[in-house]
Amino acid sequence: MDEIELIHRLTTSLPSNDQVVVGPGDDCAVLDFRLPDRWLLFKADAVVQGIHFDVQTPAEKIGHKALARVLSDVAAMAGTPTAALVTLALPPSFDPLFVDAIYRGMNELARAHAVAIVGGDTSTSPERILISVALVGWVPKDKVLLRSGARLGDAIFVTGELGGSIGGKHFQFDPRLEEARWLAQRFSVHSMIDLSDGLASDLQHILKASAVGAELLSTAIPISRAARLAVRNGPTHKNPLVAALTDGEDFELLFTVASRDSVRLLDAWKKEFPALRLSCIGKITSGKGITIKDKDGVRPFTAHGYVHFT
Repeated sequence: MDEIELIHRLTTSLPSNDQVVVGPGDDCAVLDFRLPDRWLLFKADAVVQGIHFDVQTPAEKIGHKALARVLSDVAAMAGTPTAALVTLALPPSFDPLFVDAIYRGMNELARAHAVAIVGGDTSTSPERILISVALVGWVPKDKVLLRSGARLGDAIFVTGELGGSIGGKHFQFDPRLEEARWLAQRFSVHSMIDLSDGLASDLQHILKASAVGAELLSTAIPISRAARLAVRNGPTHKNPLVAALTDGEDFELLFTVASRDSVRLLDAWKKEFPALRLSCIGKITSGKGITIKDKDGVRPFTAHGYVHFT
């Protein structure tokens, strides 16, 4: 049983109540606390030694990543984060100075986004470090972005460049909070997700939630220099395009808008965020799954990114 199957198994009979607007199945839970103009966002995520970092990773980068992952989920809903709780599980022989440095990394990122770290829990872990961060935030009721809104004919956009994050980006990425709120305020974005498991996997979440398909243009995929170098210099079966679509931990925004808004969006983006690339990589179709269009035609793309327990 892989991660996707396990999540489905666990979430089919979860209890709910009348405050739940969106439960399992999106980047954050959306809750209604009877505020007139906004909903609460709620998210938790964890990083585990040996999976998300190793013993050689600088502690500040571990802390940055632990918080940045949940901030990226709030960004995918066009939200604003407010407060976090941190659960820290450590081996009995932990180094207090190393833990101090983990918190320095978290604290620096939290201050940059006006996030309060308001407590948490500590525990013993027999062998490895685990850090779980629970985050609350908010989003205007009329601006929340979900995975389920993609429409036939929508243009598919992605921020930044993809692939090769193992070269260092996955420890020092900037959650796209400002960019997501700007998009929600100025354009009719139909669906959005952040890229944690790879574009090929995360796009599938939008397609399944929206009951649509997608056609990607191979030449439009923004392949990072790191992905090209890793494929060229390392022992891998991937080509750069497959690396960009499946490597994961890019933490960029993937979203869809009406095709008629594409040119206006690209022009406005270049003025607002000149240092961050934005690419139109394909379109939403009436089929199922993902297809790739290149000089040889259109073919199904079935590779996927990282899946736990496989």
